[in-house]
Amino acid sequence: MTCSTYARFATVALCLAWGIPAIADSPIVLMPADVEVGSPELIRVEGPPAASIEGEWLGRKLQFFRGKNGRSWFALAGVDVEANPGPSILTIRVSSPSGGPATTWNRPVEIHAARYRTSTLSVPPKFVQPGPEQMEEIKREREIKDKVFAASATEPLWRGSFRAPVHATPTDSFGTRRVFNGKLDSVHTGMDFRAHMGTVVRASNSGVVVLAQPLYYEGNCVVIDHGEGLFTLSMHFSRIDVHPGEHVVAGQKLGLSGATGRVTGPHLHWAVRWQGAYVDPAKLLRLNLDQVR
Repeated sequence: MTCSTYARFATVALCLAWGIPAIADSPIVLMPADVEVGSPELIRVEGPPAASIEGEWLGRKLQFFRGKNGRSWFALAGVDVEANPGPSILTIRVSSPSGGPATTWNRPVEIHAARYRTSTLSVPPKFVQPGPEQMEEIKREREIKDKVFAASATEPLWRGSFRAPVHATPTDSFGTRRVFNGKLDSVHTGMDFRAHMGTVVRASNSGVVVLAQPLYYEGNCVVIDHGEGLFTLSMHFSRIDVHPGEHVVAGQKLGLSGATGRVTGPHLHWAVRWQGAYVDPAKLLRLNLDQVR
């Protein structure tokens, strides 16, 4: 069986197993198959054994790792909430174990629009029109966050599916265009949970704490690096119980929810960021990653 025939056979078998339509001559599968603005994506590549796999999509590099079965390669990626819908090209390069020429696949991926709401909120004026001192504080914090997000573990630190950080009702708030005090100010890049003051907030998966401190807009904030450019951010804590550099596992206590920063009341804001792209946390929670890693 030739490599190309093997790849086609593996792709069809894989797609039938996952209930996903196969694209002819492509060993690449995206889950979910319907790609939307703000959607996290698990990319799976099937085929002959490879020395390494790398790729690019939407101007970002993909980092692949071997799955549990030892045959499949995976990468977690996503489409930013503010990306434009339309066609895109996913490029995958597979190197040969024998040192021969690499194989390149270019897969068209259509990105569909997602419908998001607009909400109106009232907050203290200082969070809409910060003064000179607040602007200096915001600038310093932006530099801190840029430094934090510039570095990430070169291998995945997460294991299994992600879980909700609190036992509380989530709101359909991701992607909402927010009007603060009558002014369109931002796009909501995370999901909110109706967590009462003092609700225990837990790590959604394993990783390393890379930020744990109060910030102007975010309030008391914890950021976890899950590796390969994937971060989760939890905001508005009343108390933080972890510190930068601490390794955490899924379910470990990070602190208590609260109402610090730019808020209208107690809740938890939870966001997922991949290489600068903010993706829908609710969709990440629906991805079954238990058989992946």
